[in-house]
Amino acid sequence: MFGFNVDKVRKDFPVLNEKIIYFDSACMSLKPKQVVEKMNEYYYKYPACSGRSGHKLAKQVENEVDLARREVQKLIGAGSSEEIIFTKNATEGINLVANAISWEKGDEVIVSDKEHNSNLIPWLKLISQGVVVKVCKGNEDGTFNMKNFKDCFSKRTRLVAIVHVSNLDGVENPIAEIVKISHEKGVWILVDGCQSFPHKAIDVRKLDVDFFAFSGHKALGPTGVGVLYGKKELLNKLNQFIVGGQTVLDSTYEGYDEELPPKKFEAGLQDYAGIIGFGEACRYLKNIGFREIEKQERKLNELATSLLNGKVEIIGPLDAALRGGIFAFNIRGMKTHDVAKMLDASKGIAVRSGAFCVHSWFNARKMDGAVRASFYFYNTEEEVKIFAKEVEKICELV
Repeated sequence: MFGFNVDKVRKDFPVLNEKIIYFDSACMSLKPKQVVEKMNEYYYKYPACSGRSGHKLAKQVENEVDLARREVQKLIGAGSSEEIIFTKNATEGINLVANAISWEKGDEVIVSDKEHNSNLIPWLKLISQGVVVKVCKGNEDGTFNMKNFKDCFSKRTRLVAIVHVSNLDGVENPIAEIVKISHEKGVWILVDGCQSFPHKAIDVRKLDVDFFAFSGHKALGPTGVGVLYGKKELLNKLNQFIVGGQTVLDSTYEGYDEELPPKKFEAGLQDYAGIIGFGEACRYLKNIGFREIEKQERKLNELATSLLNGKVEIIGPLDAALRGGIFAFNIRGMKTHDVAKMLDASKGIAVRSGAFCVHSWFNARKMDGAVRASFYFYNTEEEVKIFAKEVEKICELV
């Protein structure tokens, strides 16, 4: 889109015409009308099944799903559409990998200390099988500690599972260097890209990640659709996780022949409308341009930081440029949920409060949580100013 214009873009999001300031995109982004219309197109014009029947409607669904898969492939720089597995969200994609590897007692997984439960619990669950989970502690300001990371490795390290951009404070981990170190030690790496894919250009081949998981609902797409990217040669080595229809080439009463990726991992009927809608979301993101998205988010976060620094306790680095589109904070003497409710009641400001599914990080610091405002390209400077003014009013109540 030549010449990014936030006022023009906002017209694609009907909910923004209501009396609401939506600062909760890290949880779920809004959906442009183009995505909703594309999903309705499926239900109105070709509401059939893909990959099974041979009639025209079924073929059209198959073509649209393949097109969506290629849109995702191109947007993240994957080498083949066969490396794109549709899931219902990133959580399922991460669980797929966790359950598809043949683990041995004593194998080790390295995670950071700021992982969302979706990239922590699947690995903790493996402890019952004898797998060891090592936590790499970060720096006090939330940035990554490379020395601690290197010290976590041993001869039994099997996998590194790490977040790209933290949903807690917006800090981006140095994935390229993390991948390089992991591969030098012969270790696979899985990246949680939920907070990076919607906000910045991703090239999985350039980053050389082995697996990359993300959710559609944070990237203008519908709920119930996610993606797991995996290098083709590694996907062929994984065991199947969920099996059934579409995951096999043939079956007898004695056994079955596995399908090839991605069908090998896409069991049963899929959310065709959601997948097709997500393909449209990818096209929309491409048209907006990730450079414009990053630029707008940084501008908004820098404004919020300049207006509220010293008045609230900011989670993460004080430099807004290191926190992407996330502004997480606490007001001393106020409960997080109370702050969120007051912002909603006063000016219809939608933020998130609590632990953001990063309970482990907050529990380690004996904190109840925080308040998180998360900005996206459809937010404005005027909205940030209103937000800051309302936060200041709340501060005066303490």
